[in-house]
Amino acid sequence: MTGRRRTAIGTFGGINFEKLPSGQVRARTRYRDDDGQLRRVSAVGATQKTAERNLKEALAARASRTTYTEVTPDSSFTRLVELWLDDLDLEGKVADSTRALYERNMRQLVMPAFENYTLREITTGRVDRFLKTLAKTKSYSTAKQAKTVLSLALGLAVRYDALRENPVRETAKLNKPPSQAKALTVDQVETIRAAAHRWRREPGLCGPPPDGQLEQIIDVMLGTSARIGEVLAIRKCDVDVTSSPATVRICGTIVSPARKPTHRQPHPKTAKSTRTVSVPSWAAAVLRERLVKVASEDSEHLIFFTRNRTPLTTNNVRRRLRAILVGTGVEGVTPHSFRRTVATFLDRAGGADLAAEMLGHTSSQITKEHYIEPDEIVNPVTAEILEALAPQVVRDDPR
Repeated sequence: MTGRRRTAIGTFGGINFEKLPSGQVRARTRYRDDDGQLRRVSAVGATQKTAERNLKEALAARASRTTYTEVTPDSSFTRLVELWLDDLDLEGKVADSTRALYERNMRQLVMPAFENYTLREITTGRVDRFLKTLAKTKSYSTAKQAKTVLSLALGLAVRYDALRENPVRETAKLNKPPSQAKALTVDQVETIRAAAHRWRREPGLCGPPPDGQLEQIIDVMLGTSARIGEVLAIRKCDVDVTSSPATVRICGTIVSPARKPTHRQPHPKTAKSTRTVSVPSWAAAVLRERLVKVASEDSEHLIFFTRNRTPLTTNNVRRRLRAILVGTGVEGVTPHSFRRTVATFLDRAGGADLAAEMLGHTSSQITKEHYIEPDEIVNPVTAEILEALAPQVVRDDPR
């Protein structure tokens, strides 16, 4: 009985083709696997073209394999999010409050749109449409926050070789609507101070009267330019009222992580934000009052605290600020409004660089764009300069 033999067809484009006894064609080539070893890969088909196509599909599948078995191109986006959150915890590079914000934005903004997709189905076009729709139906800020967390998660997929590139990178730039920083006027600041002083001090009200800390917190925010969390994190040892002028070291912030108690974080928002600032006399007077309150406490004790001597939360201060402003005619004021006010006053007197240094910004450009109210008044020296263009002859009286 004569044996059935394989017949070589030839080599084309690095692929060897041979006819099998069954009549099918086998295509073979060498492929360097992810461990660096060269291995033979083959595929069969009814025709040479079919065999070549099947071989290329086998090579593509092999190329998409990853040594990270946790996630592949066919993994669900939900699985990637779980790994991404675990990776954030493992690295420990972001603050607890930032990590909580990332998870909230991912679950509320992004997951509803992508939870039923595999990673290979999340294309640039699909992401682009999602972000544009979010910006139109919600806001630019919402879309920007969604873009941030989506890019971070898909960036992990790229590092795990589950995606070749991050589809967020090639999406269109979000169009930021025009906005303008708004500072408080001196009169508005006085209105806010007076409202804080009057709040819940009418006779006959139930409960204990306010302890006066809100007015003091407002003055310290205005005197230091610090963020609300940074002001609430000031300790006894951070204040020096023996120098002239008095100084405050801004070196921490108050955070309230999900499912964890509010506590003092031993560093502010950024490394540049750690700074020692000199304060005006009226802010120094407030700080002296607070130091008297904690005179018997150790040096690490906070100067602002609850009746239970626990840290005040930033949300509590924000709520109380909104409450005292009802009926004052001053609207839209947040703790950040005081920071913008300080930046604007400093810019007018000493320039944007001085304002940026006081606020703890890495660049004065950030201060200009987001904190300093634009000055619409042109320097009056222009009038003196333009006197040179005065008419040289007296015109005839048109009458």
